[in-house]
Amino acid sequence: MKKNNNQLTNLLLIVSFIVLVFGSGYKLGEYKNQLNFLKLTNFIQSAGGQTNINFNLFWETWNKLQERYVDQKKIDPKKMYYGAIKGMVASVEDPYTFFLTPEENKQTKDDLGGKFEGIGAQLGLKDNRIVIIAPLKKSPAEMSGVRAGDIINKVDDVSTKSWTLTQAVSKIRGPKNTKVKLTLERNNKEIEVIIVRQQIIIASVEFSFEKNIAVLKVNQFGDNTNDEWNKAVDEIKSKWLNKQIKGLVLDLRDNPGGYLEGSVYLASEFLPLGKLVVKQEATLYGDKEYRVSKIGKLQDIPLTILINKGSASASEILAGTLRDHNRAQLIGEKSFGKGSVQEALDLKEGAGLHVTVAKWVLPNGDWINSKGIEPKIKIVNEIKEGNTITKEADKQLEKAINLLTQ
Repeated sequence: MKKNNNQLTNLLLIVSFIVLVFGSGYKLGEYKNQLNFLKLTNFIQSAGGQTNINFNLFWETWNKLQERYVDQKKIDPKKMYYGAIKGMVASVEDPYTFFLTPEENKQTKDDLGGKFEGIGAQLGLKDNRIVIIAPLKKSPAEMSGVRAGDIINKVDDVSTKSWTLTQAVSKIRGPKNTKVKLTLERNNKEIEVIIVRQQIIIASVEFSFEKNIAVLKVNQFGDNTNDEWNKAVDEIKSKWLNKQIKGLVLDLRDNPGGYLEGSVYLASEFLPLGKLVVKQEATLYGDKEYRVSKIGKLQDIPLTILINKGSASASEILAGTLRDHNRAQLIGEKSFGKGSVQEALDLKEGAGLHVTVAKWVLPNGDWINSKGIEPKIKIVNEIKEGNTITKEADKQLEKAINLLTQ
């Protein structure tokens, strides 16, 4: 798995942010401001950029803030520096394009490695509101009753109105054994939950056997997904060849995505060599087709796929391409609808930049951004208030298994 310039299809949920605080702990003299201005101008020119902008306003604002702000303890030049960069990147008004400080960039890499501290929920934006894309399995969020689709109206009694995704994540994440209160909106009603943060360790792939059917759950497309997938597939293939199972349920519910290449790798397990998995359309890099380049081990096993509104990005690629090639029936609810590709760039000082570079299109030409994928068989699991889904109440899984045993 590439560590640099990774292309991510979903970076909603697996990054850690800090709130932007502008300030400085000391007073800069006019000479130093002028020197900084010259350095910044020289940098822009050396980078090949052209600008007619006079940066005097920038330094004037810097000075006034650090001279006049009431709480001088909150004035931190490093945060001012990072905050200015964050503001610049945010000006493109794309929630999936953002700058990461060195600390945030490290946390992002840890997330894709399957480890972080927090409540264990993937966050996203829907109609400019902070929403739960998916609570992770057995996480503090899930155990507290948080569900996919919940809207976060408040964090610790502070309204999330007009918050960016970065602000929401920064407030909700935190050290283990600390508490955070969320005010959630569900079915037009508000509920409050208090969650104790813990270290979250995520298995990318889990599998089990129900009756004579294999159930393969993919939680995310991270650093360890392909290795965990290979181990599970080897056991499933063995049981299939020995006629111990009749089929496979691929469960992509509440999977927020991750590496685009991971979705291609998994899709290749079920399709013949050369088949188109996904097409990437980009102005800078040009169009690119991702095709099956390995001999899949599960090309002939009967397959059903589960999706819901927590299935986003890379999981939508996997479900969508297997649908387009008539390889599997989709069961459940309409997926999240994220059709863009982000590139993760490592910058100086350990910082990072995630920038939207392309959109992806399914083999039949669908761009599902903001639309999602509609399953052929629509089933909504009914969950009683305050409870989480149980195996006995999982009508979606039950239907997927029954189709394979008929």
